[in-house]
Amino acid sequence: MKIRTKLLPVILAFVLALTLCSSAFAASADELDKAVKDTATYMLQTVKNPEVGSVGGEWAVIGLARSGYDVPASYYTTYYKAVEKYVKDHNGILHEKKYTDYSRVILGLTAAGYDPRNVGGYDLTIPLGDFESTVWQGVNGPIWALIALDSFNYPVPENKDAKTQATRELYIEEILKRQNPDGSWSLTANVSGQTNTNESGEPDLTGMSLQALAKYQDNPDVKAATSKALVFLSDLQDKSGGYTAWGDVNSESVVQVLVALCELGISADDARFVKNGHTLIDNILSFRNADGSFRHTGAGIGNAQMSSEQVLYGLAAAQRAANGQNSLYQMSDTVKRNEFAPVPAANAAIGLPGKHEDVKAVTVIAPGKTFADVKSGENKAAIEALASRGIINGKSDSVFDPDATMTRAEFAAIVTLALGLPEKTGTSVFADIPVSAWFEKPVNTAYFYEIVTGVSAAAFNPGGTITRQEAAVMTVRAAKLCGMDTVMDETAIRDTLAQFGDYRTIAGWAQSALAFCYAEGILDDSEFDIKPAEDIKRCEVAEMMYRMLRLAELM
Repeated sequence: MKIRTKLLPVILAFVLALTLCSSAFAASADELDKAVKDTATYMLQTVKNPEVGSVGGEWAVIGLARSGYDVPASYYTTYYKAVEKYVKDHNGILHEKKYTDYSRVILGLTAAGYDPRNVGGYDLTIPLGDFESTVWQGVNGPIWALIALDSFNYPVPENKDAKTQATRELYIEEILKRQNPDGSWSLTANVSGQTNTNESGEPDLTGMSLQALAKYQDNPDVKAATSKALVFLSDLQDKSGGYTAWGDVNSESVVQVLVALCELGISADDARFVKNGHTLIDNILSFRNADGSFRHTGAGIGNAQMSSEQVLYGLAAAQRAANGQNSLYQMSDTVKRNEFAPVPAANAAIGLPGKHEDVKAVTVIAPGKTFADVKSGENKAAIEALASRGIINGKSDSVFDPDATMTRAEFAAIVTLALGLPEKTGTSVFADIPVSAWFEKPVNTAYFYEIVTGVSAAAFNPGGTITRQEAAVMTVRAAKLCGMDTVMDETAIRDTLAQFGDYRTIAGWAQSALAFCYAEGILDDSEFDIKPAEDIKRCEVAEMMYRMLRLAELM
């Protein structure tokens, strides 16, 4: 007993020493702040005149702008002027193939406080509306397109030259289908959408993929993919808290994982990402040079400037997370520069000049919302875009039932939600619209704005199905409220409808509306028949409303 008593203090001291060792490597908040300050100082001295480019350009600007370091406003003015000159000199084309160049410059401009949609007369977001051109590079394309567009909630622009019009939903799906079975992503994995069980995952691409998917965690598929990826990254992390990629232990790989955690709201000292007491931040700081720059590898191999720029924005991401600020890529808090076109407020009013003052753009409230029965349908993009804004619902949380018909009450609800119209309450003019019914307010609102009428002076017939020609008439009334010129002369109406085999069966009251919908692309004119009196499907209504909103510049 006496021997044990004497040994107890020794054992306790040994345990205490081990405990201290397990946390002794964790960088303090002061160390993180100092590292950010030192690297920002180095960056400002090294990149004095930032240009368009992946080194000495956007990443340096982003790191400085998001670090909170005291950077002279003239620095960002210099950068903007350089971008403007480059854009004009190249006729708005940053690259013929690499659309990540557009994403990078969009992020740089947004961080600096400028609107990328008006640079020397060019809208730099438009190329990202071309889905196939954007994904040509591989998974890099959709990753950075999403990050860039989401940085200030920019709408996906309409690209009239695109074979496939991009949507956020398409980009999300593209990223998800390229995930490897082990939860990782790599540059060439699953290019054709086929599972490649032999592909070796990369920490960099996996981290970047998670950065792009971070705000879409309400999507069950995204959530599941994220969980698998985090397990992969935790297992891959080495005993010093870092990562090996392309044969080297390097700082950039760690940065991408760190930024991913910050975007996801996961602490840098989360137990899954602490190895032998070393956090990701600890590992990054092990590459630090005395002048504030950072090495690519421990041996000093690689481009130190590129490494330093990535480390700066990575540490800035960690610092912002520690301070409870917006994440690195959520840039609504950027300082706006008034010298040039300022970045508009997020979700600012948009639309055509002649729209009714009550018509408002509807914002995304459920990013990544989808349904199991629309994942391969041709109306997928339209359904998901409306569902993500709460404009249209499924029959259940996972089932949309795209081929089902739609009632008059359901259409009234969808069109009033699509236009963001304020609800109108009061005694209904229709006897079959009880105050207690779920559709009472939507029907009264749609009637107030003259989008719908009754089947008679006293009846609306809320449960009655709606035909294609009825849907066209109501959609055109909505389009008029949105500021669209819906008037067509008789010759144009006749010429537009005469191409269809059954045009003579169209009701006289619906001819101009159907002609307008076909002329403007709200309805697809590739079919031989219109089938005007046939009940319209839920998926077709979603497509019509989606196309109309895009033409009205409300989506």
